[in-house]
Amino acid sequence: MLSPADPGEVVYFFGVDRVGRDIFSRVVHGARISLSIGLLGVGISLVLGILMGGISGYCGGWIDTAIQRLIEFLRSIPTIPLWMGMAAAVPVTWPPLWVYLMITLIVSPLAWTSLAREVRGKFLALRGEDFVTAARLDGMSEIGVILGHLVPAFLSHIIATLTLAIPTMILAETALSFLGFGLQPPTISWGVLLQEAQNIRAVAQAPWLLFVPGTAVVVAVLSLNFLGDGLRDAADPYGR
Repeated sequence: MLSPADPGEVVYFFGVDRVGRDIFSRVVHGARISLSIGLLGVGISLVLGILMGGISGYCGGWIDTAIQRLIEFLRSIPTIPLWMGMAAAVPVTWPPLWVYLMITLIVSPLAWTSLAREVRGKFLALRGEDFVTAARLDGMSEIGVILGHLVPAFLSHIIATLTLAIPTMILAETALSFLGFGLQPPTISWGVLLQEAQNIRAVAQAPWLLFVPGTAVVVAVLSLNFLGDGLRDAADPYGR
C-alpha cells in the first residue's frame, strides 16, 4: 500500500540531472547564454554585413570585385569543421566569460556574408535613384548618403533578415557545446545541458535530459523563424 507523499517534499516536474539539479531551472538559466550568443553574434554580423556590403555596392569597380571574391572564399569553407577547429583552439584554462566571448566571435565570421550580398544588391538598385542624387548635389558626404538614405530605405528588410539569422547562431553554439568544442561546465547553456544526453544509457533511463533542453532549442528556433517571417511579410510592400 502506497504511503501518502510528504507535504514538504519537492517535486521536479521536468526531472533532475545525475546530481539532483532541477532540469527546468537549468534550461531557463542556460537560455541567457544561448540566446545572448545569438543576439551578440547577429549584432556583429549586422555591422560587418552593412559595412562590407555597403562599400561593395556603393563604390563598385575593383573594390566590389575584391569584396565579392572574399565573400565567395568565406562561403566555400565548410562551416562545421571550421567552427570545430577554431573552438578547439580556445585554451581550456580561460575563464568562462572569455570562452563565451570567443564562441560568439567564432560563430559570427561567416554569418555576415549573406547579409552583405543582400545589402550590395540593394545599394546597386538604389544608388541611382533621384533621392540619392539629390542628397549628393546637396553636399552630403558619402557616409551620410549611405547611413542617412540608403540603409533606412531597406531597414525593415535588414531587421527581418537578422531575425532569421539568430536561430542559426543558437544552433551553432548548441552544436559546438554538444560536441564538446564550445562552452563547458560550470557555464550553463542549452548545448552544455545536451552533453548529458550523449550517453545512450542516460537517455534510456532519464529521457528528460534530452527532451527538455532539446524542446527549448526547437521552441526558440521556431519562434524566431515565425517572428522573422512576420517581419518580412510586414516589410513587403507588395505582400497584400
